[in-house]
Amino acid sequence: MEPKKLNVQLRTDHRKTVSGRLRRGGKIPAIVYGHTEPLAITVDAREFRNAFRRITENTVVQLTLPEGVHEVLVKDYQQDHLTGRIVHLDFYEFEKGKTLKTRVPIQLTGAPVGVKEGGILETLMRELEVECLPRNLPEVIALDISNLALNHSIHVRDLPLTEGVRAISSPEQVVCVVAVRKAEEEPKPAAEGVLAEGEVAEGAEGAEGAEGEAAEGEAAEGGAEGAAAKGAAKGGAKGGAKGEAAEGGEKKRKGGKDRER
Repeated sequence: MEPKKLNVQLRTDHRKTVSGRLRRGGKIPAIVYGHTEPLAITVDAREFRNAFRRITENTVVQLTLPEGVHEVLVKDYQQDHLTGRIVHLDFYEFEKGKTLKTRVPIQLTGAPVGVKEGGILETLMRELEVECLPRNLPEVIALDISNLALNHSIHVRDLPLTEGVRAISSPEQVVCVVAVRKAEEEPKPAAEGVLAEGEVAEGAEGAEGAEGEAAEGEAAEGGAEGAAAKGAAKGGAKGGAKGEAAEGGEKKRKGGKDRER
């Protein structure tokens, strides 16, 4: 991969007020770390935007200073959340002639045949950690997954790596898989004997109705017996009164006859 080139300047004043002034002037404060002492520099913001459409840590950058060229990687950056502008950069300077460890983006291309059959593509890895010399560092690891069938997967061992590049991740680690869509479960009917709140069993309703009717019938029957008893009592009282009156009249008549004699 061809390295990107940036012209940078040394920075001796590290105060926050100076950093703010540099940003307003179109510069980005930055630090170079590595096997030597940290180096404070400034990067032209417009030049950096033109060189980096997308920031990745697997891109080799050549920083040109008056005393020489430093080959580095972008390890970290800070971004303004409102404007999206880069406000600070961290570069890592690697040793020439020695392998380095970094992450390379994985690019999956094509529409899997398993998706056309109703499956769903699940991507589990988007970057691969590799070890290689700087000159062998790939920009991206591309793989065509058009033939990936349903219930089949791609592992780290299946990724096409260029010569001199070694994957640090486990060869058995899954990169992506075409899985079967889960069918939506239909709601199960309520089990017999389990009633919703507020519902009453029909048998219970019938039993309660029968008990109520029986109670009403007993009450009516009791009322009729009570009424009959009352009627009988009244009839007896009237009959007794009439008998006494008749008996008294008869005595009076006998007494009158006795006086006549």
